Order: sequence, then structure tokens, then C-alpha cells
Amino acid sequence: MSEITTGVSWFAVLIGAVVSFLAGWLWYSPMLFGPKWAKGVGVEMGTASTMPVAAMVTQFAGLVLMSWFVGVTAAANALSSVILATLAFTVLAYSGGLFTKKSAYARNVEAGYWIASLVIMILSQGLVRSL
Repeated sequence: MSEITTGVSWFAVLIGAVVSFLAGWLWYSPMLFGPKWAKGVGVEMGTASTMPVAAMVTQFAGLVLMSWFVGVTAAANALSSVILATLAFTVLAYSGGLFTKKSAYARNVEAGYWIASLVIMILSQGLVRSL
């Protein structure tokens, strides 16, 4: 179990997850890709009477786990492993979007968000470790 905690920069993990979460807020907002993405997945933006708290908490938990994975691979000098895993996950999620008949635009927005999150997390690890 120590191989997933030893040498991990927990500050970088937290920064990567928080910044990725905030990037998602912007990514799916009306300022960027939100309206056309929402149309492509069959939802209406701004119609919820309450915040989707469960979805947001689950999203943040997943981002923390992904950022932790980046931290583990950074500590082991094996960032290529997390890059490969994220690309595999992104392709699998993209194929899921094909099965559920999401628009090509929506699939590309979602795939782009995962790649952007990975870049943010890797940069967080590099910046915190360089301090």
C-alpha cells in the first residue's frame, strides 16, 4: 500500500483536483462549450431547480482519485503510465458516448475535458515539486 502514498505531493494532488474541477465549471459553462454540449447530450442548461450536488461531489471525488494517480506516477517517475491510462479511459468514455448517441460535439467536449484535466494535474505536480 505504501507505493500509492510514498512520495506523493498531497498539496499538488489537491491543487490538481480543485483546478480541474474549476476548469470543468468553465468548460461546461455558457462561456465555452456548455450550451452546444448540453444539446448534444439531450439536456437543457439552467433548468435544474437545485444544484446537482451528488454529481458535483462524485465529480470532485473522481478528480481527486485521478489527481492522486498522477501524483503516484509522478513520484515513481512513470507519468507515461497515467497518460496512457487517461487516453485509454478517454477513448472508452468516447465509445460510451457513441453507444448513447451523444453528438460528436458532445463527445469531443467531454474527451477534451479529460485531457485538459490531465494536463492541469501534471502541471500541478510539476509546479509544486519545483517549489
